[in-house]
Amino acid sequence: MTPNATPKRHPTPSVRIGSVRLGAAHPVLVQSMTNTDTADVAASLRQIMELARAGSELVRITVNNAEAARAVPAIREGLERQGLDVPLVGDFHFNGHRLLADFPDCAQALAKYRINPGNVGSGQTRDESFAAMIETAIRYDKAVRIGVNWGSLDKELLARMMDANACAAEPLAPDELMHEIMVTSALESAAQAERIGLAAERIVLSCKMSGVQDLIAVYRRLASRSHYALHLGLTEAGMGSKGIVASTAALAVLLQEGIGDTIRISLTPAPGESRSGEVRVAREILQSMGLRAFIPEVIACPGCGRTSSGTFQELAQQVQDHLAEAMPRWQAQYPGVERLKVAVMGCIVNGPGESKHADIGISLPGNGENPAAPVFIDGQKAQTLKGPHISQDFIALLDGYIQQRFGQGLG
Repeated sequence: MTPNATPKRHPTPSVRIGSVRLGAAHPVLVQSMTNTDTADVAASLRQIMELARAGSELVRITVNNAEAARAVPAIREGLERQGLDVPLVGDFHFNGHRLLADFPDCAQALAKYRINPGNVGSGQTRDESFAAMIETAIRYDKAVRIGVNWGSLDKELLARMMDANACAAEPLAPDELMHEIMVTSALESAAQAERIGLAAERIVLSCKMSGVQDLIAVYRRLASRSHYALHLGLTEAGMGSKGIVASTAALAVLLQEGIGDTIRISLTPAPGESRSGEVRVAREILQSMGLRAFIPEVIACPGCGRTSSGTFQELAQQVQDHLAEAMPRWQAQYPGVERLKVAVMGCIVNGPGESKHADIGISLPGNGENPAAPVFIDGQKAQTLKGPHISQDFIALLDGYIQQRFGQGLG
């Protein structure tokens, strides 16, 4: 099949973060964050491993006190014993300069430092604290994310820009002013980091907002005025479908415009729910937009009055589960299999057409149709399945197709 055209990326430098790189020449990376007490090495290690195995390519951890900072090297060592080299990002607020200075093993074990310019002090204290963190990053050759958040803006910058706007001949509207303050905070902090000596290719910027339109407007403004690598994410996105829909709505627009080098979906998990759900959503956004491929895509119709039987729904679920279960071993065994497209359709209306467009597809019979299911492979009808074992027979054909096509390096 011919892949869909992908958006042209906003030009940014290549940024090395531990074992991975991000930027315009590299895929958009998925990252996530733990919600464990970092000082609890065992719990943090378990969650980082879960997130990494779900597909998180960077994992951010809170470093808020001496106990957390002391735990970071042990967490890093635990990951290495498990054969996981996922880069760790230290999330610092208020006291980051002291923690990095007091715990050099922590500073060394982290691959990137996240600094919020609104939470590093004020006046000369702010400049000194910020400089200390940047100098530590330079000393250990670490990347830095300067992460502005609209819930914790630099109060002095906020007051200065609000006063200037009030005196302007054509003052900005409140929302535009907020967007400008966010972008100015990020760019002024990045310029300060460069003056201290941190290279532009070691800097990532983010401007987190909780409103979809606000986020889109801020990142458009930021991308038009800089060439730094950008991290995208709707902060405090919320729970369940609300958080998923809002994050997708915001990030899809920006990614389609080529803006963004790494993303996080900041979902609030339900009580007892796995943290890795946000990783799955991030990967699905990137795959749906044709920016990355992680697992074969299953195309299935929603069903209608012609498809009152649940057979096609059951088969679609079985195929999807089968692919997810097999992917850990297939990734090494069958390179390229993640770009496979499988169609499971419920009736004759769109079934044959969609199946022909997929790499392999099946069109199950709808109400009143002949109880037979044609299978299409590479656009051609290959055979027709009948009887009580259609599901098992189709999965067997799917496995055989994958082995024949990708096992011979033809994918």
